[in-house]
Formats: sequence, C-alpha cells, structure tokens
Amino acid sequence: MKHSKLQRMDADIVVCGGGPAGINAALAAGRSGAKTILIERYGFLGGMSTIALVYPWMTFHTTEGKQVIGGIAQEIVDRLQAAGASPGHVRDTVGFVNTITPYDPEYYKILMFDMLREAGVTVLLHSFMDEVHTVDDVIESIEVTTKSGRFNIYAKQFVDTTGDADLAFLSGAPCLQGREGDKQTQPMTMKFRMRGVDLDEVKQYMIDHPDEFYKKTPFDELEELPLSGVLGYYKHWKEADLPINRDQVLFFTGPGPDEVLVNTTRVQGLDGTNVQDLTEAEVLGRKQVKMVSDFMRDCLPGFQNASLSSVGTQIGIRETRRIDGQYALQVQDVLQGKPFPDCIARSGYPIDIHDPTGKGVEAAWVEGDGAYDIPYRCLLPQKINNLLVAGRCISTTHETLATTRLTPSCMATGQAAGAAAGLSVKHSIAPSEVNIEELQAVLRSQGAMLDRDDSLEEGV
Repeated sequence: MKHSKLQRMDADIVVCGGGPAGINAALAAGRSGAKTILIERYGFLGGMSTIALVYPWMTFHTTEGKQVIGGIAQEIVDRLQAAGASPGHVRDTVGFVNTITPYDPEYYKILMFDMLREAGVTVLLHSFMDEVHTVDDVIESIEVTTKSGRFNIYAKQFVDTTGDADLAFLSGAPCLQGREGDKQTQPMTMKFRMRGVDLDEVKQYMIDHPDEFYKKTPFDELEELPLSGVLGYYKHWKEADLPINRDQVLFFTGPGPDEVLVNTTRVQGLDGTNVQDLTEAEVLGRKQVKMVSDFMRDCLPGFQNASLSSVGTQIGIRETRRIDGQYALQVQDVLQGKPFPDCIARSGYPIDIHDPTGKGVEAAWVEGDGAYDIPYRCLLPQKINNLLVAGRCISTTHETLATTRLTPSCMATGQAAGAAAGLSVKHSIAPSEVNIEELQAVLRSQGAMLDRDDSLEEGV
C-alpha cells in the first residue's frame, strides 16, 4: 500500500529511543505534565536491556556498597521486586563491582508500558525515525516511518536516547565516534542464555580452583553468597583456543534457577552505525554464539547438561556516536570524583574499556567516596537549541563513555533529560536556559541522589 501524504502529530516533548534512558526520560517528561511521545523502532521497549540481553544492571552502588543512583531507576527496581521479577540489588560474585541487579526482562517490558501509561505518555512502537527538520538551529519536527505510513511529529523539545545519537546527528549537532585518532569503538557482543546449568557445581569448582577465576572474586564469602556472576575459567578458555579475541569467560546467573547469561563473544573493528558493518557483526556474533555455547557445554564443569536457550534479538553495542556537547566528561573527572555545580546524576561504576582491537578489558576505579558527578552540560549538544541527549551518547571522551554507558547511569541521565525538557516546556525556554537549581530540586523530589551525603545506604 502506498502512503503519499505525511500524517501530522503534535506533542510538547518527543523522546526518540525506548531503552532505559528513553523510558526514564519519557516518564520524567510525562510526569511533568507535558504531552510526551516516546518513539521506538522495535515492537517492545527496553533497548539493549531487552533487545540485546544486556543483563544484569550494573551498578546502583559504589565499590564500597553505597547507593548513588535512585529516582525513577530505583522505583523501577522496587516495582520489579514487588512483582517477584527481581531480587533487587545483590552482591556481585564476579567481584568487579559491589552490587548487580538481576531482573526478568519479559516482565520489565510489561511494567514499562504500565508506568508510561500511568504517566500519560504516548508510545509509538514499530516507528523508525529517519529525518529531522531544523530551522535556525531549532528542531521543528521529525519524520518516522511506520506500517501505516509516514508521520511528521512536531514538538517544542526533543530528547535523543537512541544510543547512537541518531537524532542529534541528523539534526546537525556535532558528534564524535570512537577513540581519538583511529575512531575505533569498543567491540560488540552477541549475548545468549543457556539453561540446564548446575550452578552448585560451578560454585564448588570456583572454591576449589580460585586461581582460575578473577582475582577480585569474593572467594571467602562464596559459601554463603548466592552465585550471581562468574569471570574466569582461564585455563579452559586458553586450551580451547577459539578464534575470539578475548581472554576469559564471563556469565551471570538467572533469571531462571538453572540459567546463565553469557557475555563472552567479541566482534571488533566494525562500525555500529554502518549498515554493512552491522550486518556483518550480526552474522559473526551468531557464529561465535555457537562456538562459545558448544565449548561451555563440552568443557566447563557444571555445563555438561546445558543447552542454548535464547540469543539476543540483535547484537549488543557498547559504543558508536556520541555528541560533542557543551562539556565532555573527562577521565580525571571520573577517577577523582570531581564535583560539578550542575550535577544531575552520579555513578559508582568504574571505567571499563573493552579493548577495541586487543583481548583485554582495561579498568580503573573511582577515588574518594567512590562516585563521580555527571554535569548537566554533558546532556546539551552544541548548535541545536531544543535538544537534550541522555544515555550512551552523552558528551564524554571515548574512555569516559566506558562508565557512563552502563544502564543505571543511562537511567539517571534519562530522568534528568526528561525533567529538564519538562521545565523547558513549562517556562518556554531552551534547555540551556533551565535553572540548574530548579532542575536539581525537581530531581531530588523524585528521589535522585545528587549529593555526596545522599550516598549513605549500604549495599549487600
């Protein structure tokens, strides 16, 4: 059927991208009273958390176990927990961070629709945003392609939570990609689940062979702690000599009692914004899934009766484009826990760079109280006056993106962007003109933890 006429829709705020950042942005915007539309190209919400099986959420706490992310993100965890769809924050038995947050992705998909409808947000699924109309550095409207034709959606404010800075890029806002020099990005990973895993046997093998696992694993507590994640099997991986540029096996338990989520495949050297590269990444990722799952079943203690149960709808993407914004968060800002007067979110996740070309992972932890500030200016692009950005594509360096890209951090910046867009509509001003103290007050009233003395709750 041919649709020749553009159909018009109007809103106060349009959020592009239905991942955790976009969901939280839309919730904050909708709760402000603004007429809000959330656009998502898949048939369900959740972004990388559901599409690519990114699981669990890491992390709401510092290395010492102090919670630094709250607000809508914590509200979602509370509602998942109340429904029996998450145990809440649990100790990370990998030992990389203090806590991780397992969740049931299928229930998360349902809950998000409920919460968005409660907030009065209109959700458009199966809608692909592919054109942006700007006038004098202001986005006037965006075009989306759907099964029922093309829509031209007009709004006062726009929020880019696409992960790839698609809206910002198409609007003409300056963007960057990858590391300085060669523009190489962190590798992509096709995640998958296996069932039939004997987790008691896995844990006992860890206790009996600690030298084969990550040095930060809390071995002294493993007898009492529920197994939540495993990093290691170094000897088995080396002996298998698979054609995958990685040096260990990583998996997390759940959501089923005999189930694990495997984060071990690695696709390097391809551009997640190039359709041919992305196609090749999908092909290579699925071939690697078969290799790794066969290896785990045949070689790893506890996996002899395991089988492949699900694979991501698409490959997981750590890094593509990001905006070149009004301020780029620097490595030293993170490592030194630098305070910012325009702080709109905090995070305790370390810098965690999966090598774009090598085997390893480079990590560095936050000093001081273990958390760093994310300033509001990182959400503001240059040039475009009615656009906010949240999630993976905020303004950072390549190295710093390796911490801000994690889901709880994206949830926090999403809430901030949505709240700022709401204030922009309320006062008929540009996001850059929002009073930062008013924005911070709104965020605090919603449970966001912006102050160092907020970070008091001990982890588990």
